[in-house]
Amino acid sequence: MSVSQFTIRQPDDWHLHLRDHDMLRAVIGHSSANFARAIIMPNLVPPVVNIDQAEAYRRRILDSLPRGHQFEPLMTLYLTEETKIEDVDTGARTGLIKALKLYPAGATTNSDSGVRNFDKVMPVLEQMADIGLPLLVHGEVTSHEVDIFDREVVFIERVLDPIRKKIPSLRVVMEHVTTSNAVDYVSSEGGNIAATITTHHLIINRNAYLVGGIKPHFYCLPVAKREEHRLALRTAATSGNPKFFLGTDSAPHPDSAKISECGCAGIYTSINTLNCLAHVFEEDDALDQLEAFASLNGPAFYGLPVNQNWVTFKKSQEPIAFPKQFSVQNEHVTVFDPGFPLYWQHEPANESEISSDDAVPRMRQ
Repeated sequence: MSVSQFTIRQPDDWHLHLRDHDMLRAVIGHSSANFARAIIMPNLVPPVVNIDQAEAYRRRILDSLPRGHQFEPLMTLYLTEETKIEDVDTGARTGLIKALKLYPAGATTNSDSGVRNFDKVMPVLEQMADIGLPLLVHGEVTSHEVDIFDREVVFIERVLDPIRKKIPSLRVVMEHVTTSNAVDYVSSEGGNIAATITTHHLIINRNAYLVGGIKPHFYCLPVAKREEHRLALRTAATSGNPKFFLGTDSAPHPDSAKISECGCAGIYTSINTLNCLAHVFEEDDALDQLEAFASLNGPAFYGLPVNQNWVTFKKSQEPIAFPKQFSVQNEHVTVFDPGFPLYWQHEPANESEISSDDAVPRMRQ
């Protein structure tokens, strides 16, 4: 069915990097203009490892919001081998902490403080299972002998599945999955495991950054994989399966860090994610499933209410112009270019655009 307009509940972002200070102030408005809430990644320098640091970071985020914007940062703690159970219990009981984030040491940006010996964090994971606090995993091993394109699959086999067998009640989100193997694993397991999928992994495969010269602005971790894996992610995202929901992993870096010997991993998508998603879901004849992926499945897994605000998407006749870059102090951050024109724009819905049963997105031809 071809439609020119539809309305859904306001989306959330279940995996977001806001950074801090100048970068935070530069990017927060992009997220707060599009999303009601976001799970905030704790891999600052130094990382957010206790509830005092989480509360201070939350306050900096709220203080950086543009005037008139409403946005709820959902805070996480960075799991280390020294994480205190008291911080986990207090953070969960007060509602400040919504999850803990597991970074295998050295897996991605600012992950040096991550876990090397998983036996040392088992007591914390057992306590998390007891209180129902989710574990968010960056699902890659870091062993040098494992090919970078195989690290997600090996992580499932060597780390994730053994942990889940030892603690079967642990709630887990496999973040930014990139392979059909991860999709199959999450789909086949019980209801206490889910996965986020990024916007860019629905759009690019490994050719995007390797063919015709290295393209650093398409480099991310986990790296994009073969086309067969991208298609598996598209199928999962557009299926309506409640185990899969949006986590942009939007990660701003100044161009000097992206175009360097480091070539830092991260793609910045917060500004145009919803426009890209509408294109992808329309292309797959699944606009009726966008609300589930972006607005419903995440709250259901986290046990949170759905948003009460609504957003209307309208298809324009001319492509929408987005900035290619924006400035942060004396640097520039490059915005994700999906490689095709975007025609879907969105705005807060008015009363006449909201479905009368508050359940089904209203679509207009």
